[in-house]
Amino acid sequence: MGHKMIKKLIKAAAILMLLAGPQGGMAQDRPVLEIDVGGPVIDPIPVAVPRFIAENGGADRLAIDIAAVVMADLVSTGLLREIPGSAHISGTSNFNAAPQFADWRVVNAQALVTGAVSTSSDGRLVVKFRLFDVFAQQTIGDGVQYTGSAEGWRRMAHKVADTIYSRITGETGYFDSRIVFISETGPKNNRLKRLAMMDYDGANLRYLTDDSAIVLAPRFSPNTRDVIYTSYASGLPQVYLMNLETGRQSPLIDDALNMATAPRFSPDGTKVVLSIIEGTNTDIYLIDLNTRSRTRLTTNGGIDTTPSFSPDGTQIVFSSDRAGRPQLYIMPATGGDPVRISNGNGSYNTPVWSPRGDMIAFTKIKSGRFHIGVMRVDGTRENLLTASFIDEAPTWSPNGRVLMFFRETAGANGAPQIYSVDLTGRNLRRIDTPGFASDPNWSGVLR
Repeated sequence: MGHKMIKKLIKAAAILMLLAGPQGGMAQDRPVLEIDVGGPVIDPIPVAVPRFIAENGGADRLAIDIAAVVMADLVSTGLLREIPGSAHISGTSNFNAAPQFADWRVVNAQALVTGAVSTSSDGRLVVKFRLFDVFAQQTIGDGVQYTGSAEGWRRMAHKVADTIYSRITGETGYFDSRIVFISETGPKNNRLKRLAMMDYDGANLRYLTDDSAIVLAPRFSPNTRDVIYTSYASGLPQVYLMNLETGRQSPLIDDALNMATAPRFSPDGTKVVLSIIEGTNTDIYLIDLNTRSRTRLTTNGGIDTTPSFSPDGTQIVFSSDRAGRPQLYIMPATGGDPVRISNGNGSYNTPVWSPRGDMIAFTKIKSGRFHIGVMRVDGTRENLLTASFIDEAPTWSPNGRVLMFFRETAGANGAPQIYSVDLTGRNLRRIDTPGFASDPNWSGVLR
């Protein structure tokens, strides 16, 4: 990779590293001595993704669409910017031919992606690509080929973008993933809610429940085949499990008297941690999914809620008002004395542990404003990434570099929408949904 491109890539990654600390995800062989942060603003790398080559007649439309999705994925990160097709001097007509690097240098492209698409009579789709460093006039990694069904072309495009992103940044990709969320319709005083799922970029929307009962807080299982959520179908909030392949739903616990909320899976998918309301107490419980046995983890008189496992499954972070106002605490996953980690002014809620294990995201309410923030596991280096009338419910990307959350505007008809923001707090983007949307949860990378 050319020196100029390396330096710009490292500059972008270095800003993320300063926030994430020593567990940041730069590849071990990167020349870290060249890091030059130079300020908080990332200068995106210019990248060109000309239309992929259609290697037979049935691939014409797909060649255009796949290249467009790849480019949209890369630009969405804020680390790369598009050299638009109108500026291209030359395209690609032969996948196996070397690019005319001089033509791409003229338009200031530093990275170049070339690709080809073909289809077969049985509906199979083949997508292949190469990534080039224009200034060094060499490939970055080997060419890659993906094969799948034509119906799955968007997933293949996301996989291509994931590989490109990984090679450029040294981070794992996150584009081939899904979001489960609450789709909302109707006026604010009579909002109808149903469970929905979509690709990370808003495509391939699928409704999982109807709007006959209020649903809240959906969460993916680690294998992404199940979803757990809170439903008011019985009149009181109860936690349900849904298998996404069959659509079958079942209550997690057989308890008509006590209310259950805020569920999350353990990292191995065998347990669920949640809050159960018994009388005036709200405590954290652990449910074994095989035996359905219940273990009480907290016994404080305050409201203990929104628990989240550490990635290694040994600890749980949660919110509690035991000290007067909601603050964040960490305890062993088996229960025990919790340690308070939040120390700033304001109230802290909805904590969620980063998949990297190094940070915790949260919602903070301070001086009448809502914020999405992150802090180190020991409570240090708190950083507020957003500020709005209502910003709530952060969820991490699979690589721990981006957060999604929902934002609601003020007024009688305030409408929640899903947004994403990276750890710099500077790449704030609205996610396209067909209406109001809240409480997103990001899956792992699909298998």
